[in-house]
Amino acid sequence: MKAATIGMALLAAAGAAHGAECVDAKTAKTGFVLEMPGIRSEFRPAAGGMVSVANTYQSESPQTQFLYAGLIEVFRDSTTGHLAMIPLGDLKKLFPLKAGAKSTTQFVELSPKKQPKGTKTLELAVKGKETFSLGGCKYNVLAVKETFKNQAGETLDTFTALYAPDLGASLARRYDEGTNSESVVGYETIKPLAN
Repeated sequence: MKAATIGMALLAAAGAAHGAECVDAKTAKTGFVLEMPGIRSEFRPAAGGMVSVANTYQSESPQTQFLYAGLIEVFRDSTTGHLAMIPLGDLKKLFPLKAGAKSTTQFVELSPKKQPKGTKTLELAVKGKETFSLGGCKYNVLAVKETFKNQAGETLDTFTALYAPDLGASLARRYDEGTNSESVVGYETIKPLAN
């Protein structure tokens, strides 16, 4: 009986230790790290609903991004350049995202030494809920189709972000959805940010 009790205690401790590795909504507030081969991204909540993301690449210079709610990029900085996406509407009204929600937001793209040549549009369509695994951790995500268009209405980029609202981060992107070329590019591990 005593051996069974010790075994159960060890099993419970192992489960708790495993669970401690998974970042949740509460621990995400102190920051976390997402990684995939060649990329390490440190996520830190910032003022005004922003999330600061410090990306380190194996073969490129580091990059810092600011994402509204961890989803919509509004600023990017690296040794190769700076870019600001100024929304011409209130991004706060888009959140919290709900399944079935759709929105269109215009942006002006600003970068040093370049005058803006027009507006760009971001269309968001929340297609539904899914589960996404990072290592031994599972997260509830929203499948958010993001379509970027230029002022003439031509599509510049489109993908489906697998967005974890509890973390304030996109964990993966799905490209060419519904075709034979469909692919998913995503982070593979998550851990709390070391203080």
